Amino acid sequence: MVFRLFLCVVCCVACCPYFPAGEDGPAVAAWDQGRVADQVPRILPWAERTTVVNRLLTDRLENILPELMRQTGIDMWVIINREYNEDPVYLTLVPEPTFAARRTTMLILFDRGKAEGVERLTVSRYPIRDYYEAQWKGGTQDSQWERLAEVIAERNPKRIGINESRTWPVADGLTASLKQRLVEALPENLQGRLSSAEDLVVRWIETRSQAELEIYPQIVGIARAVISEAFSNRVVSPGITTTEEVEAYIRQRYSDLGLPIWFHPHVNLQRKGVTYADDHAFFGTNGTIFRGDILHCDVGITYLRLNTDTQEMGYVLRTGEKDVPEGLKKALAVGNRWQDLFIDQFRRGRTGNEILAATRARSTEEGIFCSVYTHPLGHFGHAPGPTIGMWDNQGPTPDRGSWELHDNTVYAIEGNVKVKVSEWENQLVQIKMEQDAVFDGEKVFFLGGRQTRWHLVE
Repeated sequence: MVFRLFLCVVCCVACCPYFPAGEDGPAVAAWDQGRVADQVPRILPWAERTTVVNRLLTDRLENILPELMRQTGIDMWVIINREYNEDPVYLTLVPEPTFAARRTTMLILFDRGKAEGVERLTVSRYPIRDYYEAQWKGGTQDSQWERLAEVIAERNPKRIGINESRTWPVADGLTASLKQRLVEALPENLQGRLSSAEDLVVRWIETRSQAELEIYPQIVGIARAVISEAFSNRVVSPGITTTEEVEAYIRQRYSDLGLPIWFHPHVNLQRKGVTYADDHAFFGTNGTIFRGDILHCDVGITYLRLNTDTQEMGYVLRTGEKDVPEGLKKALAVGNRWQDLFIDQFRRGRTGNEILAATRARSTEEGIFCSVYTHPLGHFGHAPGPTIGMWDNQGPTPDRGSWELHDNTVYAIEGNVKVKVSEWENQLVQIKMEQDAVFDGEKVFFLGGRQTRWHLVE
C-alpha cells in the first residue's frame, strides 16, 4: 500500500489513500506489530524531492491561491522580507531549491479576476524564474522601493494585503521597518488600502491540495514506521536502554533517512507503583527501561514541505508474558473510543472551541477521563487554524480557538485519556495519543491509519 502511494506521487496515479473515520486501513496491523528497517517506505533523494515539491507548489499557486484571495477579499497580496529574517509564509510561496530570501525580496500576487487569474510578480535583485515575473532589473534600494510602488499603482488594487497580525505568528512576517518603507513608497491614495492579510495567510497555510493529500499518508507512514522500530527489541534492551537513548535513536534514524525533525523526539515511561495525582497533566518519567514499563513517544518529521506529529504507546513484556495485559488493551481501546467521539464532532463551520466543548461533553457522558489539545498540521507542525483545546486550558481558547473548521485541512488528533488498570491495582494509566488526519468537509480520515494495538518489546 505504501509503495503504491509512492508511485502515485511520481506518476500522478489517481487513488484514495486515506481511511474513513472508524476504519483503520489495511496497513494498521503491520504498524501495530512493529516494522523493521527495510519496511520503511522509500524516501526520495533530494534531487527528486525538488521536482515533487515544485509540482505541488505550482498546483497550489494556480488552483488554491486564487479562490482563497477571493474568499478573503484581497486582490493584491504583497510579501516583503530580507535575507536571514524571512517571513514565515515566504518559503511556502517559492520553489525549491530556495533556502532564504535574497537581499530584500518582494513578491506581488495580484488577482486579475477569474478569466485571467492571479498574476505573480517579483521586484527583487534575483529572479524567481517560471514562478514570478521579474519587474525590476536591479539598482539601488531606493529604486527597488520606487519600482514596487509603481507596479502596485499600475494595477490599482482595491485592498493590499500585508502580513501583520496580533493573533497569528505565521501571519506577522512583515517587519516594522519594511512596513514603514512600504508606506513611505506608496502614494497617499494607496496607503489607505493596506490591510492585514492574516485571514488569507491562515487559509493558505491550512488548506491542503488534493495532490498533497495523495502523498500525506506516505509521510505519516514513514513517521510511524520509525516509531515501530524504536519500540522494539531492535532498539530497546530491557534493563539497559534508557528513554534518552531511544530519543537519540529516533533522531539519528530520521537524520540517516535525510528527514529533518521539527522538534526533538520525546520518550518517557510509566511504571506500576509510580503514581501521579489524578489531575497531573502528563504521566511519565525518564530513565532506564525495565520489563513491565509502558513507553510513550512524541515526534514530528518534515518531508516534501509537509509535517507530521505522532504519539504512540509501547509495552515491555515481563518475563513469561506473551502479550499486553488485558487492562492495558482496554485502556488503549478507551483512547480509540475517545478518538472516535472527537472526530465525530468535526463539522464545517464549527469553531475549535465548539468542537472541544462537544467532545468533552460526549466523553463525560461515556465516563471517559480525557484531555484534548489538538492543532492543525501542514507546512508547519503547529500550524494556523482552529485550536481545539490546550493541554493547560480545557476551556475556550481566545481568538485562535474561534477560527472555523474548513475543508481539506489536516490535524494532529492529539490528547490523552486516563484509565484505571486492574493488573496495576487500579492505578491510573495515561494513554497519550496523536495521529494525523484530514477533514475533507464531511468526514475525518486518518492518514496512514492509527494505533489500535500496543507496540511490543519482548
